[in-house]
Amino acid sequence: MASCAQVFYAPDARSLAMKHQTIAIIPPTISIAAQRKVDAEAIREQQRTESMNFQSEMYSWLLRRKMQGHFSQDIQDIQTTNAKLQEVDYPYRPLTTAQLCELLGVDGIITSNFALSKPMSTGAAIAVAVLFGAAGSTNEVRGTISVSDCQNTKLIWNYEHRVSGGLGSSPASVVNAFMRRASKKMPYRVR
Repeated sequence: MASCAQVFYAPDARSLAMKHQTIAIIPPTISIAAQRKVDAEAIREQQRTESMNFQSEMYSWLLRRKMQGHFSQDIQDIQTTNAKLQEVDYPYRPLTTAQLCELLGVDGIITSNFALSKPMSTGAAIAVAVLFGAAGSTNEVRGTISVSDCQNTKLIWNYEHRVSGGLGSSPASVVNAFMRRASKKMPYRVR
C-alpha cells in the first residue's frame, strides 16, 4: 500500500493548531465509483454509511494518538457533532467554515473527502498474480483531509493521498493505512 502524499501547511499552521482546545470531525464526503448492476440509490446509501464509518475511524485514530501523547487537543464526540449538524440539515444545506465552527462550538474543524474505487476485482488480481507473479490493486482510496482554524476561519493544513491495497485488502484496511499516514503529519502532532 503506497503512493506519494501532497501536504500543505499554512505558515502559522502549527502555532494556530496548538491554540485549539477542542476540534470536531465533520462527516467526510464520500464518492464511490459506479458499478454495474448497482442502482444509484444503493450507491447513495453506501456513501452515507461509509461517511459515518470513515468519521468513526478518523475519531478512533485521533483518540489513539491522543492516548499515546501525540495530540493534546480534545476531540468532540462524533455523536455530538452529528446531532448538531443534523439540526441544521447538514450536508444537504451547505455551511461555511465560520458557520460550522459557530454551530459546533470548537476551535478547529477537520473536513475530508474520500473517493473509493475498486480498480481490479479480487479474481482478476489473482489471475494477474498467477500469470505474472505480481498482484494488482484491488482497492483504492483517494482522500483529502483538511484542518481549519475557527478563530481566523482559514485552512491551515491539507493532506492529499492515494492508497491502494492488493489481495486480501478491504476498503477499511486501505482507509486505515491512509489515516496512519495522515495523522502523523497533522499540525496537532506533539513533536
